[in-house]
Amino acid sequence: MSENRRILSGMRSTNPKLHIGNYEGALRNWVELQESGHEMFCMVADWHALTTMQGNSGEAGYNAREVAKDFVAAGIDPARSAVFIQSHVKEHAELHLLLSMITPLGWLERNPTYKEKQGEVGGVEREPYGLLGYPVLQTADILLYRPLGVPVGRDQAPHLEIGNDIGQRFNRLFEVEIFGPYKYLIPADENRAKVPGLDMRKMSKSYDNCIYLTDTPDETAEKIKSAFTTPSKLRKTDPGIPEGCAVCQYLKIYSPFWETQWSEDIAGERGCMQNKKELTEIINEYFRPMRERRAALSDGDIEDILISGADKARAVASETMSMVRKAMGLY
Repeated sequence: MSENRRILSGMRSTNPKLHIGNYEGALRNWVELQESGHEMFCMVADWHALTTMQGNSGEAGYNAREVAKDFVAAGIDPARSAVFIQSHVKEHAELHLLLSMITPLGWLERNPTYKEKQGEVGGVEREPYGLLGYPVLQTADILLYRPLGVPVGRDQAPHLEIGNDIGQRFNRLFEVEIFGPYKYLIPADENRAKVPGLDMRKMSKSYDNCIYLTDTPDETAEKIKSAFTTPSKLRKTDPGIPEGCAVCQYLKIYSPFWETQWSEDIAGERGCMQNKKELTEIINEYFRPMRERRAALSDGDIEDILISGADKARAVASETMSMVRKAMGLY
């Protein structure tokens, strides 16, 4: 039997734009896994996005295709990896339904995903079932591909533990070995994955503190001009505190000379404007190839990529569902 090199990765399409935090926290790791020879299944989770998109669900299709473009622009190669939209592979819904029949309610109520997502449902009188059942659908997304592992940050690993629990419960109840435990593939450089927002809060569209992968060089420059720096550094000669400065944090990620830049900042040998100018040049050059690849992608191109990706995903998903139905006695 050949070694399992299959990886399932996914990202919600609540918004049509991905930011550099999404890239560093997820996409960059996906590309590295692809380049190391793993069989990547890169899913745009449009059904998951609906849990917090009440009133805006008409944007779901557009958002999903825009996110898929960012996947490809970031370096996911459709010739080697499956790029697809969750709702295009109906087996996700079927396995979600069947797993919901064996998942204890208490597991869902205690799950950290449920507690976090409760705060995202604004203006809704009552929480929808989809919010409570989110981990079951997420489990179906993963187990459907029987993967070696799932790329995830260390702080997010607890959110996926329920998936292994559900998989093992299924095996035990139906006396089969369909679902093996999957690994959490945590990036080697986790510090790089922690990109703060322009205001030093978590990078989020709701905070309006993001640099997007689709931003133009001029838009990027304007955002960096207003980025948070050391409040007490009023003059160039005042000592800086790089740990609390968004610009210095970005320099640490993207500049090969960040240690010198930080030392000069602390010593009062460089000002915030110099940091911002150098950061603008570095970030615009770093993301230039991605922006060029994205600009070259037409709507027709992405549709072809998504059709091909769904076909690849469906081939594995249908095989899993045949085993599941047989185990459950469904003919």
